[in-house]
Amino acid sequence: MSHRELHLNVNLLHSGVYASAWRLPESDPRACFDVGHYVRVAQIAERGKLDAIFLADTPAITDRIDYRSFMSMEPTIVLASVAAATTHIGLIATASTTYNEPYNIARRFATLDLASGGRAGWNAVTTADATASRNFGLANVLEHKARYDRAKEFAEVVHALWDSWEDDAFVGDKATARFVDTSKVHPIAHHGAHYSVAGPLNVPRSPQGRPVTVQAGGSSDGRDLAAAQAEAVFTLAQTIDEGVAYARDLRARAATYGRAGDSIVILPGLATVIGSTEAEAKRRQDELWELVPIEYSLARLAGTLQVDPAILELDKPLPDLPLPANANHTMFQGTVALARRGNLTVRQLLRALGGGVGHRIIVGTPEQIADDIEAWVQAGAADGFNLMPDVLPTGLEVFVDSVVPILQRRGLFRRDYAGTTLRDHFGLPRPASRFAKREAASASA
Repeated sequence: MSHRELHLNVNLLHSGVYASAWRLPESDPRACFDVGHYVRVAQIAERGKLDAIFLADTPAITDRIDYRSFMSMEPTIVLASVAAATTHIGLIATASTTYNEPYNIARRFATLDLASGGRAGWNAVTTADATASRNFGLANVLEHKARYDRAKEFAEVVHALWDSWEDDAFVGDKATARFVDTSKVHPIAHHGAHYSVAGPLNVPRSPQGRPVTVQAGGSSDGRDLAAAQAEAVFTLAQTIDEGVAYARDLRARAATYGRAGDSIVILPGLATVIGSTEAEAKRRQDELWELVPIEYSLARLAGTLQVDPAILELDKPLPDLPLPANANHTMFQGTVALARRGNLTVRQLLRALGGGVGHRIIVGTPEQIADDIEAWVQAGAADGFNLMPDVLPTGLEVFVDSVVPILQRRGLFRRDYAGTTLRDHFGLPRPASRFAKREAASASA
């Protein structure tokens, strides 16, 4: 077994990971616009002692909204409501480095971190979607490497801003009329290739020091960003061998940045369809699949591959496709690898993807799900998973009530929270302010 404790997040994809999830009898079609839905899912996750809930985000309409529910509300605002209704569950929100400014993101997540008592995490992503680009007044999508060059500097600025207050900068002494020790609040004076930020931040540090930085990306540029800046990574792997190879590569890259290779929590995506028997689980999968129009699935696949749907013939294998310059490289490469490995036709690939899911899908009983999770952890292919239940909240309820107890009995998963912050859950150290280190060094000189 891995030396690391198993970590489990739930990737809260509106009504569930399947495009048809909103159509099931137990689902609420308006759930994606209802903050109460997100609160309910988070409370179930907290009951199961999961590490965090994870919200993706796309600042544009990029899906077929005539058919599918979608991510629409701004994640940090949703998670502020969730924070008020929970006590322990971590709160990870996605915010793009492509269409934001470092100061705003640093302030927004520091505020969420304070509001939640130290439970916030920032999923730093780049955005390659042309629709989103036009929403921010840009005619073209930034080139892949340029997006990641900006993202790396963006994260450096955000981290410096989170460090700009030392832990004991706030005084609040009524007798001496001293509110803040300004000698412990530092400008960052950043001047780089892409950003010029004076600082300091106007928000002090939280109980966990600063929000956890999460990254989601599997390209070489994405891995370098994760190796340099991330504390947890949401990745894609369809096989244990792929997971092991990714973990080894990422940890080796981290070492080149002077970081401990095992200091990053690696969390592949895992979609689950659970039944009391394997046959029941497969029937549920069939029902969800049959409710997805084939033209919708084909359009999503074409979008991932950045091709015209007309070139994808349902009963033939994928044609040879070059890696698009500005696509989501992680999803493109994972999808093509899945198709080639199984010599799948396009129709078979669509089913294997759950109609456009992209991440690994496991269908089976609670025991089979637990066996799979244990095998990945023992092999060093994952430190845990970003869970994507088929339908929300019911799919998560089944996982919490039937899979979590098995993992607990095997000694793989916590029976209770050991702390109250997201860093506590992930087993990550509380970082000191870099400015406090400088002050200590100056004092001893």
